[in-house]
Amino acid sequence: MQLSRRTLLTMLPASALLAVAAPLRARAAGRPTAASAGGAAEPGAGHAAILANTVAIFAGTDESNARPEVAAKLAAITSTARTRLAALDGAGPGELFKGVALGTSDANLNTSYQYLYEIALATRTPGPAASDLRDNVSVQRRVIDGLVLLHDTYYGDQSKGYYGNWFNWEIGISASVSKTLVLLKDELTAYKPDLTTTYVSSMDAYLRNGKDGDVDLDSRFHTGANLADITTNRILQGAVTGDDARVVKAVADQLTVYATVDPYRPRHGVTDGFYADGSFIQHDSVAYTGSYGKVLLTRAVQTVKILEGTDYISTDTHSGAGSGTGDLVAVVRGWVADGFAPLIFEGWMMEIVKGRGVSRTATGYTDVAVVVEAVVDLSGHSTGADATALQAYVKSVRQTSKAALDPAVFVSPVSVARYADILADTSVPAADLGDAESHTAFNAMDKTVHRRPGYAFALARSSDRISKYEYMSGENLMPWFQGDGAHHLYLAGQDQTRSFGIDYYTTVSPYRLAGVTAPVETRRTIPELYGTAWYDNPERGFTSSSESQNTYVYFPRGTNSLSGGARLGAFGAVGLVLGDDVAYAAKQAGELPDDFVVHRNATATKSWFMLDDEIVVLAAGVGDAAGRAVTTTLDSRIAAASDAVTVTGRLRDGATWPGVGGGGGGTAPGPVAWLRYADAGQGIAVGYVFLDGGGDSRPTVALDTVTRSRRVVRTSNPDTPVTKRVFSLSVDQPAGARPLSMAHALVPNATERQLKAYGAGRGPLSVVANTTRVQAVEHRGLSLLAANTFTPGTHRAGRLSIDGAASVLLRTSHDGTVSVAVCDPTMARNTVSVTVRGRRLRAVSSDDGVRVREVPGGTRIDVDTHQTHGRSLTARLR
Repeated sequence: MQLSRRTLLTMLPASALLAVAAPLRARAAGRPTAASAGGAAEPGAGHAAILANTVAIFAGTDESNARPEVAAKLAAITSTARTRLAALDGAGPGELFKGVALGTSDANLNTSYQYLYEIALATRTPGPAASDLRDNVSVQRRVIDGLVLLHDTYYGDQSKGYYGNWFNWEIGISASVSKTLVLLKDELTAYKPDLTTTYVSSMDAYLRNGKDGDVDLDSRFHTGANLADITTNRILQGAVTGDDARVVKAVADQLTVYATVDPYRPRHGVTDGFYADGSFIQHDSVAYTGSYGKVLLTRAVQTVKILEGTDYISTDTHSGAGSGTGDLVAVVRGWVADGFAPLIFEGWMMEIVKGRGVSRTATGYTDVAVVVEAVVDLSGHSTGADATALQAYVKSVRQTSKAALDPAVFVSPVSVARYADILADTSVPAADLGDAESHTAFNAMDKTVHRRPGYAFALARSSDRISKYEYMSGENLMPWFQGDGAHHLYLAGQDQTRSFGIDYYTTVSPYRLAGVTAPVETRRTIPELYGTAWYDNPERGFTSSSESQNTYVYFPRGTNSLSGGARLGAFGAVGLVLGDDVAYAAKQAGELPDDFVVHRNATATKSWFMLDDEIVVLAAGVGDAAGRAVTTTLDSRIAAASDAVTVTGRLRDGATWPGVGGGGGGTAPGPVAWLRYADAGQGIAVGYVFLDGGGDSRPTVALDTVTRSRRVVRTSNPDTPVTKRVFSLSVDQPAGARPLSMAHALVPNATERQLKAYGAGRGPLSVVANTTRVQAVEHRGLSLLAANTFTPGTHRAGRLSIDGAASVLLRTSHDGTVSVAVCDPTMARNTVSVTVRGRRLRAVSSDDGVRVREVPGGTRIDVDTHQTHGRSLTARLR
């Protein structure tokens, strides 16, 4: 059997790394181990290698920095340092750097330490035409004097420190200080020999969410990317002070981050990290691959590079389980293939996994630069087919991205040189890590990605397991519906900054995100409600980083349990029952203060069936139990104000839709057969086919010119006005209206000819059922039947009879074999039973836990879904 690139990269289990941690902990505690008895290197023998490796990562080497491709990176390092030195010269009272006031702002204190690091870095950066900053003792001593001033005045007194964001005190400041101590180790020894140990002692004291000045694996703060950050800092601290026990324990602690999370048997109660289906979670419940996941990826690769040539864990990439860094490289390759690559479309990081990062001005293309650097470095620590697959992926991202990647943004000059080598290697063709036709069910984080050569469809869901959104620190101010079935439809060949990113969230109403059903009401942001970036009520347990703040303000989960779906090859079905968030439920139960504001959700049961040319969306029970008006937005798209945008279509009676071009819009005068959105400026089009089983189908079309400031979504964004043409296609229900059913298909890149075929009844799609109990569609051209069921009892959909809540796909091949995929979207059922009615079938193959037997009138498939965490199980029948 020929293995795919993705399979090659993900064969080694992450659990192998945990076997390495035990002897490391014994070594840290000073206990003899088999390795030490067998003649392992003396403690501290790897410290010099760690220091040299770290300097090489951030400053580069003589060899890398001699490359012409690295010149721009070196120039950026030098330019940044000169800018910081000028700010140092211009500082006023209460400042170390001009304009960065100290005393009450933890963010400014963190920034001041970062600036010192950036100056120190320039003094250690080699190059063919080294600047006057290189090895400049005077400049290095200015940095050291700055460290002394900050410690003596703003940092060293722990009784006055630790205000604001815990992250700055436990991670951010320590990261800049630790790297600066490494870079200036020799000059510190000569000039201020006690300063390093003084700082390490203070950094320990600020680990207040740890234990005895060290990591606490049971702390909710010391998990995932945060734990990787903290332990990387401690590895550097141990190397620079010669504290081998610190290094060894930090490595052992960090290895726990790389084990695949088992949600049924979490270690130390931690649910942060990567899951078997490629999902990544941080903060217990936030889908976060595109933000914290990037941080963890970077730290993991840097750990490989920092520990290279040491005896802390083996660097042999060829050996088997327990080989240490070799295993770590294999694990991280799996993250790239399973976790990152499906979420990157033509060089763009999808918004559904960026948390509050969607409100930042950096683009999805910028996000991917971090991933590319990690992949570049991974390829250098891989061999054979693994290395080739990674190099091919780097080339693929470069070729498909609509924004040129500037390697000067890479952290390491060495990575810049290696990137240039990959691009210049003509023996490696560009190739994605995944297939052009794929369906990825990230059910562990309630996200789905469906890809075809012409588009990618990304769906964001939520549940009582996964947060509806993330708001924090004045970022992502209007996030309320981002996890309620919101979707992004990315079209191939398009510059995604023109359709999505910060300008999409700035100009599209938060109540009219594509795919969302929302009550018609006006909500206020957290700063508007409470005057601060959080709800402040210490007496009731609400402080800036308390668990209550996390639970009810920053990233509230839903109250619904059904969210998930099945995958059969490159096809998928997903179901979601909208629910209120936990804050609303807690307020109704009298568990929250009277002044804490909560919001009630609308109601809807929804399904998405993801095929080749279509994404079919069914909705039933759409309305509001409180009698409010409700809007269901089928799609929203943005375009440049100057783009020639048109909306055309046809009614079911054959009449031509009046069309929208210059602006405005309106409600259809009668039931609609299809509509087509076209943006000539971008050369894109999307079709909307209204299917039988979806009610009266009289949508409202709006095409408005909208101008808003980017600051409306993030308080720290520049007050930059953005003007876009905003297209919205919605179904509007007045207050008190009865619940509706809807059925439509999104048709990416649709032509009018293609849409007319659907409208004339010649299309391949039909709605089999659309109620709050069962939703199903059939695609005759694909010989595919797909169904979601939502309630207890027996449900019928075409040939299928399904017991209880489930997601099922059935497809008949040309050779007569029948393939079935089953998923438990509640993640709470022990068994799901499905009967395929008709002639009896026997099992040709099946996954473990799937049993097939004949029953009167058909074939029964019993699927053991106990602790499968939303994974699809399949059977092939004949």
